[in-house]
Amino acid sequence: MPKPTKGPRLGGGPAHERLLLANLAAALFTHKSIQTTETKAKRLRPFAERLITFAKRGDLHSRRRVLAVIPDKDVVYELFSEIAPLVAEREGGYTRITKTGFRKGDNAPMAVIELVLEPVSKKPASSKKSAARADVKPATADAPAAEEAPAAEAPAADEQPETTEVEVPVEAEESAPAEDAESGAEAPAESDEDAAK
Repeated sequence: MPKPTKGPRLGGGPAHERLLLANLAAALFTHKSIQTTETKAKRLRPFAERLITFAKRGDLHSRRRVLAVIPDKDVVYELFSEIAPLVAEREGGYTRITKTGFRKGDNAPMAVIELVLEPVSKKPASSKKSAARADVKPATADAPAAEEAPAAEAPAADEQPETTEVEVPVEAEESAPAEDAESGAEAPAESDEDAAK
């Protein structure tokens, strides 16, 4: 069950609020910017952004879900064909609310809610991050030079097989006394005497 919003609803009841938000969203998609009260603008923002997210998907199911909320086919067509491609790179924040002051008659706080259709630009790196990246880049530049030096030296490559050949006989000698000890022969004592001679 959906959780009801806190405070009084817009309009009279829940059905009136849904219709009011649907009409505001249709006007927003048609005109790209509308002026309304701050309360209505704040309630419209998540409602409209959800519909834009459906439009970004672009499939038939999403189109039908938006048509269930906004019955005007012209508005839905404009949302899917014009607005969705403009916000395809944006991951959220499709609307912007700007406070404009107070209404003359009843002093209600007014706001302009508009679609953010500008292309997304990446934020420039802060000075701390750019300094840290500058420190990392020279270290990575030195690493390829260090890797190339051992590859260029041929004797270093020849030494590696020799060390493996030396290690193999040592392992064989260590395994031989262990086998003799298991058989009961006194091979370790003989090897000590041989070493003493």
